[in-house]
Amino acid sequence: MTRILAAATAEARIAIRNRWVAIAIAMMAVFSLVLSAMGSAPTGVLGADRLSVTVASLTSLAVYLVPLMALLMSFDAVAGEIERGTLPLVLTYPVARAELLLGKFLAHLAILALAVGAGYGLAAAGALSDDPGAISGLAALARLFWTSLLLGAAFLAIGYALSAVARRPGAAAGLAVALWLVMIVLYDLGLLAAIVADNGGLFTTRVFPWFLVANPADAFRLYNLAASEATAAAAGVAGAAGTVALSHVLASMLVWPLVGLGLATLAFRRVTP
Repeated sequence: MTRILAAATAEARIAIRNRWVAIAIAMMAVFSLVLSAMGSAPTGVLGADRLSVTVASLTSLAVYLVPLMALLMSFDAVAGEIERGTLPLVLTYPVARAELLLGKFLAHLAILALAVGAGYGLAAAGALSDDPGAISGLAALARLFWTSLLLGAAFLAIGYALSAVARRPGAAAGLAVALWLVMIVLYDLGLLAAIVADNGGLFTTRVFPWFLVANPADAFRLYNLAASEATAAAAGVAGAAGTVALSHVLASMLVWPLVGLGLATLAFRRVTP
């Protein structure tokens, strides 16, 4: 544990020096404040407090922004060390490769938690200042916070695996962007095309919900919106996957970071300094 914490401390200092902490906080704060300011309009229509509606909007933001920030922080975790020539020096220390990855993971997850907490906190403050009754939505906001960290953890781990496989920052960055496009954008477009072609058949009723569960981004969105009080915003997602228990969706979010770290460790062991 001491070696892991030492690696995490070193990685956190690098992130602070590279201004990743400031960039992540600024991104989440700006987008969260904009969504909070825009989120008051539908509250009367939905019959929900402002914070619950804001949480629904923040869910749509987080599903795009959190994976992107995680991949941007992790794509050069291994490839960058190789290019800078620091990996051979790091591996001379009495620290296992899995411990080094875990240290990086803890540091990046802490930065992500700080950025997400700042963004969501500002959005909550804005909602509460305009609607004192919005305090009833704090539970939904807390749920959104820890599920956002699970989503970020999954993409951090996957980013490490891509970094170890690519071994060059340029190639790792390309793979990270491609992965984000496939899992966040093209995956849902493919499912939509399959639903249209299926026309209410077996795929739509039986297979489609499990494809949502298989993708960590869709599982995150499904879990938060299906449990949201802003039922009008969540009705489409919840209805589409009504055959899947939320416990299965939560299990998917918990398993993905572990699978990603396992793949990253295996890929890192194949890297020769």
